[in-house]
Amino acid sequence: MKMKNNVVKNKSFAFAVRIVKLCQYLQTEKKEFVLSKQLLKSGTSVGAMVREAEHSESKADFIHKMAIGQKEINESIYWLELLNETNYINSKQFESINTDAVELIKLITSILKTAKQNLKSNHH
Repeated sequence: MKMKNNVVKNKSFAFAVRIVKLCQYLQTEKKEFVLSKQLLKSGTSVGAMVREAEHSESKADFIHKMAIGQKEINESIYWLELLNETNYINSKQFESINTDAVELIKLITSILKTAKQNLKSNHH
């Protein structure tokens, strides 16, 4: 399945880069290794799932991979909220990256909704 635009691909990659840099900061400056490792996994796998979806074998496979991406960005938001509430990142840092995360989850959710509607209309 070819994605009509690469907005989600570009945004999920840019988000992964921000996550890697944030985790480097958390580990070197804050000596925080547990939460940052969880965030690193979920935050970088969003883009990986989007890339996998780009070359999916079927519409159902595309939907499945994008749904995993949706779960991963949702999990990333959880870890970011937790890091904010436990003062590992400040409100300004949180707001900046959380804005990107929320934008990504909305974008992925919209893509999923459209893909599911297209799948249904092709079956009728």
